[in-house]
Amino acid sequence: MNIFLGLMIPFIGTAAGAACVFFIRNKLNTLVQKALLGFASGVMVAASVWSLLIPAMDMSESMGKFAFVPAAAGFALGILFLLFMDKMIPHLHMDADAPEGPRANLKKTIMLVLAVTLHNIPEGMAVGVVFAGLMASDANITIAGAFTLSIGIAIQNFPEGAIISLPLCSESGIGRSKAFLYGALSGAVEPVAAFVTILLAGFLTPVLPYLLAFAAGAMIYVVVEELIPEASLGSHSNAATIGFAVGFLLMMILDVALG
Repeated sequence: MNIFLGLMIPFIGTAAGAACVFFIRNKLNTLVQKALLGFASGVMVAASVWSLLIPAMDMSESMGKFAFVPAAAGFALGILFLLFMDKMIPHLHMDADAPEGPRANLKKTIMLVLAVTLHNIPEGMAVGVVFAGLMASDANITIAGAFTLSIGIAIQNFPEGAIISLPLCSESGIGRSKAFLYGALSGAVEPVAAFVTILLAGFLTPVLPYLLAFAAGAMIYVVVEELIPEASLGSHSNAATIGFAVGFLLMMILDVALG
């Protein structure tokens, strides 16, 4: 039951954020949106370091001075995996004119949702691999640490759910219920990715450090390729920088205090 709840918490965060479409009439103010994107970036970077990379190296301490190898290799593979997915899945970033990936006859709304869904895959993997580590007797991961990551990702998923559902309603002309559904569905991939990762980790326990770092690399790719550029669009502002600092500090404090 604890595992199921832990896997579902990030999705609940996305769905709750998407529900903002029922209470807010227009899309978010530009500065607010920049701050929220910065906040999400800060949470993801801190989670990648404290919840994924450091545990990966701790689990490899028997390798001595080469304890960095699983973390470095897994991180690089995570970057390459998301780069491959970015090229293979048609998607459209917010405020972009042209879609990325292979040409496909898909509606703009579908490609916007696919962009967020692609972004959510590594977050689901991160939660899944941490709970897989919790289930592995030799992994130095506590239930508090696993839930801290899950809650941290849910916190940064809340603004993401709002950022996808509000523009769909205000700019694409679709109804509030449908905008909520699209926003919530973009986060549904997270528990699925988490569950698949747990299944794989069950067979691949010896490479758990690689999987932890793989999830970290995939999350950092999303931050650098998508969140930071979107937070930097338009006129210069410090909103994203402040949001990043708040998100980073919050996730760091949660992980150290509760993990």
